[in-house]
This record gives sequence, C-alpha cells and structure tokens, in this order.
Amino acid sequence: MDKKIIQHYRYFLKDSVRLTIDFYQTGQNRGIMPPPVEKPYPAESQIIALPPEKQWNSISPVNLVSAIKNRRSHRTFKNEPLTPEELSFLLWATQGIRKKVDEATAYRTVPSAGCRHAFETYLGVLNVSGLGPGIYRYLPLEHSLVVERHEENLAEHLVEAALGQPFFGKAPVTFIWTTLPYRMEWRYDIAAHKVIAIDAGHMCQNLYLACETVSAGTCAVAAYNQTLMDELVNVDGDDEFVIYMAPVGKV
Repeated sequence: MDKKIIQHYRYFLKDSVRLTIDFYQTGQNRGIMPPPVEKPYPAESQIIALPPEKQWNSISPVNLVSAIKNRRSHRTFKNEPLTPEELSFLLWATQGIRKKVDEATAYRTVPSAGCRHAFETYLGVLNVSGLGPGIYRYLPLEHSLVVERHEENLAEHLVEAALGQPFFGKAPVTFIWTTLPYRMEWRYDIAAHKVIAIDAGHMCQNLYLACETVSAGTCAVAAYNQTLMDELVNVDGDDEFVIYMAPVGKV
C-alpha cells in the first residue's frame, strides 16, 4: 500500500477537513438557490402511483428487537415476485417523505446531514407484480415511480455491471442509489463527501430492517463497475453517479 495515498483518503473520513473550509463561500452562504428535493422528470414521462400507506394491508408489524436480531445479508432469493404494496413500503422506509418544508427541504424516514438527502433511488425491476422489467426511479414527493425505460435483457446487464455477481440477475428488484453531490456540497463544501457516505449507510440499514417486515432480504453492495452501472441508470457519472446498491427478494 502507498502510505501517502492511504493518508490522503483517510483525511476525508476525519472531521478535521471542516477546519479548512471557508463556509462563507458555500452556495448556501452566497445566497445560491439550493437543489430541489427531487430530481425533475420530463413532462411526458410515464408515472406509476404506488399504493399509499392506508392500503398496505399485507404489511404486518414486526418487533424491532426481532428485526435487528434477524437481520443479515441475503444473496439467495425465492423465485417469487414482490407485490406493489411491499415495494411501496420498502421505498417509503428508505427515502419516504414525512413532511415537505419547501422546494429544497423535506423531512424523510432516514436522517441526513443538514437535511440535504443527496440521493435518488433507481430500481432494476425483474419480478414485481404489475411492473414490466426495466429501470424505474422513485419520486418521493409523489410516492410514485417514473419509468426510465423498459429492458428485457436487464438481468444480464445488472450482473455485468455488478462485476458478475449472479444474485443481481435473480433478485426481483435491485435498489440502485445514486448521489447528486452538490445537494450536500451546497451546504458543506468538501466536508460533504464524508457525510454522503454516512447517509448512504443510514438509508440501506432501513432497507435491511424493513425487509424483515415483508419476509424479504437484501445485501448491501458497494462493488460494481462504475461506468456500466452509471450507464445502466443513465446518469452522467459526474454530477450524479451510483454510490450503493442492494438486491431485494423473498427469503
């Protein structure tokens, strides 16, 4: 290992980086409008409403102690679809909005530094009742999905982009989280990148625990081909890029 390079990357895990920042120069303190809560979508997009909370009849309460105790990573899934209610619940648990404050701020079901929530949730759907195979994006404000594109060979492309990990091609749905770093940089400058990584952990842990409620399992994955995964969800790889993934299925 190159000790100099290692020390350079360790630096961004320390909060001493905060002491080097002139916060008067951040977008927030310069009066620049913050990025919106939700990435916009074209007006002609196909929008699919998700079942609201009052219709989650198949979602049974689970004891939190049991959920924590039983939580583990799963890479083998049953050949069984997820229901729209189950997917709706899992999306709400990971990025659902409790209250919109303004165009740039919303309180969600997971914590985030400065309430910046620098993520978008894409779904690689292979086996969800009522949804065709393809790439979808969660719209938390509307609690809906926007269809990015349908794709029949999605399983093969998921496996390829995930460095050959076969369970990506067998999971009913893969959560693919991208980050839009400027949402966090607008407030925290280069201190943003540490907390983006921390926030990703908050989000995925909620998915693990929520899966226990619907007899499902997941596996957090941070090993993938960056270029191929960014291309799969059609993001530019600079202002928005894939940061974390989690295949989900019945266990």
